[in-house]
Amino acid sequence: MTRHIAVVGTGAFGGWTALFLRRAGVRVTLLDAWGPGNARASSGGETRIIRGVYGGERVYVDMVVRSLALWREHERRWGRRVYHRIGALWMYQGADAYARSTVPLLREAGLEVEELAPAEAARRWPQVDFTGIRSAFFEPEAGYLTARQACEAVRADFVAEGGEYRTVAARPGPIEAGAGAGAGAGAMRAVSLLDGSRLAADGFVFACGPWLGTLFPDVVGDRVRATRQEEFFFGPPAGDARYGEEALPVWVDHGARFIYGIPGNEARGFKVADDSRGPPIDPTTAERLPSAEGLARARRAMEERFPGMKGAPLLEVRVCQYEQTPDGHFILDRHPGAENVWIAGGGSGHGFKMGPAVGERVSRLVLGQAEPDPRFALRRFDPRPARSPAL
Repeated sequence: MTRHIAVVGTGAFGGWTALFLRRAGVRVTLLDAWGPGNARASSGGETRIIRGVYGGERVYVDMVVRSLALWREHERRWGRRVYHRIGALWMYQGADAYARSTVPLLREAGLEVEELAPAEAARRWPQVDFTGIRSAFFEPEAGYLTARQACEAVRADFVAEGGEYRTVAARPGPIEAGAGAGAGAGAMRAVSLLDGSRLAADGFVFACGPWLGTLFPDVVGDRVRATRQEEFFFGPPAGDARYGEEALPVWVDHGARFIYGIPGNEARGFKVADDSRGPPIDPTTAERLPSAEGLARARRAMEERFPGMKGAPLLEVRVCQYEQTPDGHFILDRHPGAENVWIAGGGSGHGFKMGPAVGERVSRLVLGQAEPDPRFALRRFDPRPARSPAL
């Protein structure tokens, strides 16, 4: 009989996991409370950056390389563009070890990267004011992904290949102690659905982003912490192509704060965001209203670095969330008390780009074809580490 796996969550981790499990011949039911790319999801929104600079972390460089290949492959399958290869410009006002330590790893992996003197960068992008910038790096293979559209494309592909999708909220069912085949391991038999029914399966993957802590308070709890993040979209001058994606790359400005942006966004505006972690947020009930402080900070950062955008009107605002782990790394591991339950989350604001590689990796874990990487294991939190800078 074909094995049946239920995957809860259609974001970057859950959708891709369901798709790869289905391609392995598994019967898969994919569930989500509001649907792929919904406004509450961390994988929703218009755009997410894809880049290879990762603070000397080889595991992420390798995952980015694999994800880039899978994004390109699926663009061809879907006949639609989701990966915008416009490059990424890293600008440093001070220490640049985060980028510099990754350069040799990128080159070993076959990803091009250039170190640019500020004067050279200013010649290449004259619409950028490089005052205060001490070093710059450019990744030609980087760019951005249309996140909401990609989530729906993955779900549609999954259904087209025989998967079952349902829009319904699900909660973990009880774990029966000692019910599994592993030594002393328990097992979950079903998830409880909001309509009052139960869905039984042979195994379960919970890829529920910022909701993981409330679904598994004893195992995950505050190890996944949802924080409030703001994104602002400004309108470039009419007919001025200097601030579109044909002329500018994705940009990251490392100064007193970590400010980043995406030009163009398929004509949705000039995106500016502060990567600093905001206050805790309840992703279900929070009203997504911007703060005056956040808007003023984003506008000030944009106008200092892009003088031609001074006075640009605000077109749109999005309030989203990160689901931050204490060390910034993912959680891709088996539930310690249930041998047939897997947890995938802790995207920490940088997971979307790696959705294809994560889904491939988690599907292999579920199928018993690989073992969890200690870096992504739950046991690393005991004793809990001190919080580290964001990845």
